[in-house]
Amino acid sequence: MNIRPLQDRLIVECVEEETTTAGGIIIPDTASKEKPQEGVIIAAGKGKVTAEGKVLGMDVQVGDRVLFGKYAGTEIKVDGKAYLMMREDDILGVLEK
Repeated sequence: MNIRPLQDRLIVECVEEETTTAGGIIIPDTASKEKPQEGVIIAAGKGKVTAEGKVLGMDVQVGDRVLFGKYAGTEIKVDGKAYLMMREDDILGVLEK
């Protein structure tokens, strides 16, 4: 990827929801699909800059699987692929393995 987010911004690749439930039921495409709220961080900035000029590091890092708000971030396209660019504040939590 040839884009580097600034300050406390992140680039997140959305993870699509499963089309099959745990019980094996297949969810058809005609069912209402919502915007994904889970993704993987592809790129991250250095951190937020304070009024004193100090850089506060990020709590998340590249490769983390994260949850974010339904309408968080701005959709961008890089090399024909869609991503979300958002601030670290938009992240609700990190999914631990």
